Amino acid sequence: MKLMKAVQINAPGGDFELVQREIPEPAEGQVRIKVSACGVCRGDDIVKQGGNYPGIEYPRIPGHEIIGVIDKLGTGVSDYPIGQRVGVGWPAGITYDGGFAEYMVTSAQELVQIPKELNEIEAAPLLCAGVTTFDALRNSGAKPGDVVAIQGIGGLGHLAIQYAEKMGFQTVAISRGTYKQALAEKLGAQVILLTAPSNKIVSNLVNGLGLEGKLIIVAGIDEPIQIFSGPLLAGRRSIQGWVPPFGPKAKKETMDFSLLTNVRPMIETFPLEQITLAYEKMMNAKVHFRAVLTI
Repeated sequence: MKLMKAVQINAPGGDFELVQREIPEPAEGQVRIKVSACGVCRGDDIVKQGGNYPGIEYPRIPGHEIIGVIDKLGTGVSDYPIGQRVGVGWPAGITYDGGFAEYMVTSAQELVQIPKELNEIEAAPLLCAGVTTFDALRNSGAKPGDVVAIQGIGGLGHLAIQYAEKMGFQTVAISRGTYKQALAEKLGAQVILLTAPSNKIVSNLVNGLGLEGKLIIVAGIDEPIQIFSGPLLAGRRSIQGWVPPFGPKAKKETMDFSLLTNVRPMIETFPLEQITLAYEKMMNAKVHFRAVLTI
């Protein structure tokens, strides 16, 4: 029996544990991937804390920003050669074992090919942080020349700022450290993208929207949001949540746009054995700006 290194969580609220696991075998329609890099994302906290998400079983290997090469094909898979570099995103690491391991298996339908111009470290965050912000902005209804504000300059926000600029928007960045209510209220923005998980500033951000402007929330906020209805009614403003569609299409389009416009994430790397440190720095906004495990 051949073994691999993996990081798993045994129960909701449990610690990350570095273990030896049997290398998985691909079933029909699946491929096995030898993982080279995997991003660490706030979405992993769903598994870490046991969030109310269907399909989570324990023990679970997290990780859904996965880059690697195809190591073995299951029966019925002929579209991908051994050695093909691919990526896997959500819901890997949530509803089935993900990329915090030397090997993982997934359906061939989940794969996205990684362009040779992107290395595995910079490609990994594009599979979640990248596609989340890119897809929200391109579906926001904003047009080139419109004012688009990005609230939060972190793992999501630093990519959103780049995408917004490349899409031709008048881009304004609002950080928690320099946030001013008066500034937000003068924006008159067509779109404000909220990338930092804070419920306290939503009401003020709504005031920064122009007529028929839209506040789009792409960060999970664990606490209730309170707003006054007046600004929404008077300005015909709206609040919308956004998650990108599952499957490889949106991820491939994100990588293609990133290559075309030279958008890249800023990354801090950690070995697999330092997952606890990487996770804690990510959750406390101490990482610059995305954490990626090298496997």
